[in-house]
Amino acid sequence: MPTYDYECDACDHAFEEFQSMMDKPLKKCPKCGKPKLRRLIGTGAAILFKGSGFYQTDYRSESYKSAAKADEPKAKEAPKTDAAKPADTAASSGTTASKSEAKSAKSKT
Repeated sequence: MPTYDYECDACDHAFEEFQSMMDKPLKKCPKCGKPKLRRLIGTGAAILFKGSGFYQTDYRSESYKSAAKADEPKAKEAPKTDAAKPADTAASSGTTASKSEAKSAKSKT
């Protein structure tokens, strides 16, 4: 339901009224009581449809954009974890030599 602007020509009282589109315009001023009320033609609601898309994220504030840029390098610098490293498994099992060291020791003998 839209909100309509009204103005009284007798007392210059201006107000808004929340009405259905099917309701008839008001005629009697609530302030002075005279039938000199008229409905004003407004500009309508402020709806923005511009740019490449009509998504909420298209119109982010500058503070949000600067905070998002500050978070980007942190995500890129995160350390990579390799689950299966042969040297790590050998060290954790109590052996002191890795497979490559064992091969080189055998080839020397």
